[in-house]
Amino acid sequence: MKPYLVVLILFLTLGACRNNNPGKVDKDIAYHCPMQCEGDKTYGQKGSCPICKMDLVKVENKTKERTDRAYSDMSIYNLPSTWTTQNGTDIQLKDLQGDVLVMVMIYTSCKAACPRLVADMRNIEERLPEHSKKNVKMIFVSIDPETDTPERLKAFAQENLMDGDPWLFLRSTEENTREFAAVLSVSYKEISPMDFSHSNIISVFDPNGEMIFQQEGLGVNSDNTVKHINAAVEAM
Repeated sequence: MKPYLVVLILFLTLGACRNNNPGKVDKDIAYHCPMQCEGDKTYGQKGSCPICKMDLVKVENKTKERTDRAYSDMSIYNLPSTWTTQNGTDIQLKDLQGDVLVMVMIYTSCKAACPRLVADMRNIEERLPEHSKKNVKMIFVSIDPETDTPERLKAFAQENLMDGDPWLFLRSTEENTREFAAVLSVSYKEISPMDFSHSNIISVFDPNGEMIFQQEGLGVNSDNTVKHINAAVEAM
């Protein structure tokens, strides 16, 4: 897991330099949707709710305990990249904190390895006890954001009966995707239009966003993966 740690530290350092803006908003001010479409979720600046489109309002006498908490240097929640879900909602990785994350990088037009990775993810989810499933998110990250629009991800999720908890599909820019792939030690390369060669790695993160295990290969025994997921849930 050393390559993951080295690459993550590098990207966090570069991100800190890139985002060093002395004029940014006060970190103690938070905004939320007046209709509470996303429950208690807050944002760091003014804008509109991604669901109902109403203007966000300032949260009175409340700091952003969720979004501004400190993470360890090894947490992916430090990464500033923005991702779009299959429902068209923009999120940051730190919005996923508090759950155990099981993540894999695929592309929806893949006809070879990706269907097997989807089957491996389904197998892992089915092996989890019900009390663990409530605290786990099973996440697919697209390596082909040009083709995998939110609409395409939505259709893919529905085709695979994965359009709902605990399943989540994400896409971002090519740059963000490349950076995150490097953090996960996943390599991929376009070898022809709509066809990629890529690593087959399923990564597990604890509720603080720190990687605790990786499963490599297709159709491999998932005993250790399930063991690490359950252990992370029990430690919550």
